[in-house]
Amino acid sequence: MKLKSGIMRKLLCLLVLASMLGNLYAQEFKSITLNPPDKKRGLPVMQALEKRASASGFTSDKLSLKDLSDLLWAADGINRPELKKRTAPSAMNAQDIDVYVFMEEGVYIYNATLHSLDPIVSGDQRILAAGRKTDIAKASVILLMVSDISRFPGGEDNMKLSMAAMDAGIVSQNISIFCAGVGFNTRPRATMDLVKLREILKLKDSQYPLLNNPVSYPAK
Repeated sequence: MKLKSGIMRKLLCLLVLASMLGNLYAQEFKSITLNPPDKKRGLPVMQALEKRASASGFTSDKLSLKDLSDLLWAADGINRPELKKRTAPSAMNAQDIDVYVFMEEGVYIYNATLHSLDPIVSGDQRILAAGRKTDIAKASVILLMVSDISRFPGGEDNMKLSMAAMDAGIVSQNISIFCAGVGFNTRPRATMDLVKLREILKLKDSQYPLLNNPVSYPAK
């Protein structure tokens, strides 16, 4: 009886510890308020264009909050608050692109209005954005551009998808120019696990994952 009692106490302690750790993790996976963008950092635009290149290697060192904040604002942040206009233009000003942010702790969506990150799903999902290129999954951050074509005011779906692809490309180029200007590694990619991404992100039929950009510091 004493043996059984001791085992039960140990199991109870383990359950309590697991619950505490689970609660702590859940508390950590919450909205993130980003820093105001540093609009004076980086190289002049022509020098950034000179250095723009598609990187082949990525590191897993976490981006600082400052670097993540500036990266997302450059990608598709609001640069004219009085007009609610973005750093990236969009067809018909539909602002159809949502930027999903894949990190080790989970997936967030960039809230440009509040300049913050809203949690979507916890856990490391980077492999889904990496697709068959599994080495990409170690990149500190992977930014996934998803277009919601229902935001376009009119037109056939084929036309909307064409405009969505262009809009995603512009956001991706913003990421590339920013990374070139501050010395980060990135590359635009269309490879990803579309089926599982749609499932885990709970995307609507009108939402299309189009491009992704892994981003990291360069190797030391």
